[in-house]
Amino acid sequence: MKINIYYGGRGIIDDPTLLVLSRMTEVFKELNVQVEQFNLFEQKNGITALPGTLKNSDGIILASTVEWFGIGGYMHQFLDACWLYGDKDKLNGLYMAPIVMSTTHGEREGMMELSSAWEILGGIPLDGICGYIADSSTLERNSSYQNLIEKKAENIYRCINQKIESLPTSNQAVKNRVSITKITDLTPQETEQLSKYISNEEYVQKQKEDILELSSIFRDKMDKDHGAEHAEDFVNSLKNHFKPVAGLHAVYQISLLDQTKDKDIMIRIDNKDIECKLGEISGASVHASMNTSVLEQIVSGRMTFQRAFMEGNLKMKGDFKLLRSMDQLFEFK
Repeated sequence: MKINIYYGGRGIIDDPTLLVLSRMTEVFKELNVQVEQFNLFEQKNGITALPGTLKNSDGIILASTVEWFGIGGYMHQFLDACWLYGDKDKLNGLYMAPIVMSTTHGEREGMMELSSAWEILGGIPLDGICGYIADSSTLERNSSYQNLIEKKAENIYRCINQKIESLPTSNQAVKNRVSITKITDLTPQETEQLSKYISNEEYVQKQKEDILELSSIFRDKMDKDHGAEHAEDFVNSLKNHFKPVAGLHAVYQISLLDQTKDKDIMIRIDNKDIECKLGEISGASVHASMNTSVLEQIVSGRMTFQRAFMEGNLKMKGDFKLLRSMDQLFEFK
């Protein structure tokens, strides 16, 4: 049998939790149990990888010390890592005994927190040990305390060895019904490294600048590659949908604001004749300017020139009556 101990305290000399673990380890070894202890404060840069050590254990002990409020950050990080990266099949049914000593208050709450967290992970919590120890030397001098720790260690061994069953709990029901962990293809080490980059403001700012620069490069390239072709499509569409208006003589210029090349379309109307091509013209009766997306809506029949003007999507200079005539000259359906 093997029992792993995960200690989430700070490792100070007079930590009562360390004294309890030391005595329990002696009892386990007398029972021929292999014991391996992981001090989380020593492995704080690799906590995300520790859930992998659960695979070769028959049971574990989660031990922490309440020094002012709660079980401490290291233990929370380890539990988070178990939830995100732990083998759920291994965690399911794995026995855990909580050990929480307090030098202030809150040892019972700490033990309940560990038990609840382990149930949600799918494991089985055993009866642990909690107590208020103001002076760690009292543990060494008091034989009754020593006997209590030894008996508790023997009981933990017995429960793991005999695989004691337990009744289902509401925490396990919550896990089965509503708790869903997002699956990630990243390893714990890659995730931890990525989180370091995200917390680096200079790195994030540099990435944003690079993205903006790349976006600008691709946008310009697309404009160069597709701008002229797109404008030529508009020219053909305008010619194909031309409906003459008797007695109308006008010159229109349409400027596409978001194009960098071939952005102007010239339209000359002379009764039944139309001249439409790319390029600028001086002395236009109406000069309309809009984005490419607006002209796309117009030629697809989802928008009219007048409606685009009324909604502020089209800007014009010149004779407004001639602008209204554009919806008569070009019938898009």
